[in-house]
Amino acid sequence: MYNPPHFREDRPEILREIMRAARLALLVSAAADGGVPEATHLPLVLDEADGPQGTLYGHVAKANPHWRSLAGGGSARAVFTGPEAYVSPSLYASKQEHGRVVPTWNYVAVHAIGPVEVIEDAARLHAIVSRLTDQREAGRADPWAVNDAPEPFVAGQLKGIVGIALRIETLIGKRKLSQNRSEADRDGVIAGLSASEDARDREAAAAMRGA
Repeated sequence: MYNPPHFREDRPEILREIMRAARLALLVSAAADGGVPEATHLPLVLDEADGPQGTLYGHVAKANPHWRSLAGGGSARAVFTGPEAYVSPSLYASKQEHGRVVPTWNYVAVHAIGPVEVIEDAARLHAIVSRLTDQREAGRADPWAVNDAPEPFVAGQLKGIVGIALRIETLIGKRKLSQNRSEADRDGVIAGLSASEDARDREAAAAMRGA
């Protein structure tokens, strides 16, 4: 990921916060035959206590060939995205001064890189899906748990998936939030995005305030 110094984010607590907040990750790795890289969209849960920088856990369908290339060893990259928004040149104060402005896109992203373990053990798979479920159900008034389903049914479902554990060795964080612009330009972008009817724009404005 291209990452100029003024957009680079190295604070572990911020990177983990972005990863935890992401609803869906993208897992990318080299193809077993050296062809087009494999990519799978999947939710991942971060275990901060497992390894120096933590371990990401998730699962894919057994019918998904991606896990077979992961089982061959090597590293994978999990991509997490945060707030993002289109930035119109009309939001910059400098547009009125000299007009030398162009559109851009503000965004937040974290890449986690490390070796992957493929998990087929039923007990470990049960633990992974339980953690993922508990994390996503936590905000519900009546949270559902894996153990709410009949045990034979759950056992059958587990046979159709393969677990993934990515032990993080490298974390790359980027928060491209107009840090390279003047204060007046940044204020203009924040005001414009805050006034947008799109909740995603307002979320990006909030991220800019904290950058």
